Amino acid sequence: MQSSILRQGMIVGIGNSMLDLIGHVSEDVLDKYRLLANNGYLAAEEHLPLFKELTEKYNAMFVVGGSVQNTFRVTQWVLGVPKICTIFGGIGCDKEGQVLVSKAEADGVDTQYQYIEGTPTGICAVLLTNNGAERTLVANLSAASHFTVDHLLKEENHSRLQEADVIYVAGFVLTVSVEAVLHAAQCIHNRNTGTFAMNLSASYVAERYLTEWTRVMPFIDILFGNETEARVFAKELKFEELNDLHKIALELSHMPKTRTQQRIVVITQGHDPVIVAKDGVTKEYPVLQLSPEKVVDTTGAGDAFVGGFLAQFIQNAPLEQCISCGIWCGGQIIQHQGCSLEGLIKFQL
Repeated sequence: MQSSILRQGMIVGIGNSMLDLIGHVSEDVLDKYRLLANNGYLAAEEHLPLFKELTEKYNAMFVVGGSVQNTFRVTQWVLGVPKICTIFGGIGCDKEGQVLVSKAEADGVDTQYQYIEGTPTGICAVLLTNNGAERTLVANLSAASHFTVDHLLKEENHSRLQEADVIYVAGFVLTVSVEAVLHAAQCIHNRNTGTFAMNLSASYVAERYLTEWTRVMPFIDILFGNETEARVFAKELKFEELNDLHKIALELSHMPKTRTQQRIVVITQGHDPVIVAKDGVTKEYPVLQLSPEKVVDTTGAGDAFVGGFLAQFIQNAPLEQCISCGIWCGGQIIQHQGCSLEGLIKFQL
């Protein structure tokens, strides 16, 4: 690790920071609430009883969650140097919010949350099926949905964005404040240095917030997503190719950009190879194959992948090394419940 080039605040992120409520359920529960496995949903009125059902019938457990927070916890774990990552988001003035803060800071993440009075910290139901191999998310955003660009416009927070080498934003934030995402993107664009990265996050974000996506897409230097999200995004963008992920990745990489360097697109697909589009070509990277009994919970796999990727990327590592570290971190995380860092084996070059 080139620790000499590391400094506090190199990576700044915006995400919907929440607690995860994780439970193993039968597929009947998915049918009951009209959910599809391996998809993400914003909680509607019909989903609210699910949270009580998880705790009362399925012994669900609360763990620290939130896509960007999980990603940054993994990045910090790989680097071993505190406060390389800074996170923004909305949380409640409650004990659940303090759990998020204390856990993130214990793992080395610098938290700069916007505290929302009178609204609880968000909770994401994580439904595990097929012995943990499939996960379905239902997010009750609560305080996270009240995050505003005003928090980023504060002088000290704007400075953090201006000084970051990488700004990473979850697609989920487009459902809350596209203005916040655009402000962060323009901080990179206006100085013409640094990297602006986003994650597709969930299929519904593409389906319901395509206008917001089209506004931010020209600023994106690196786009992450899984195979389901990529295909849905391609469909919403009316691509001719909706099945071949190599062609989808290439077309996403060729969409108009505000800066000259071409976009990098990274598509994960579970135990199948990671597909990367860069400079007009695609390449596959095989992932670590685990025996089924070792796979405990795939909830944080994608988040961990990005965490490992970014840990190498900010050290100017070759793209292959960024991908390898991401694959390693994802493979470690799925052997534990939730995005837990305890007992993980460090990535070695």
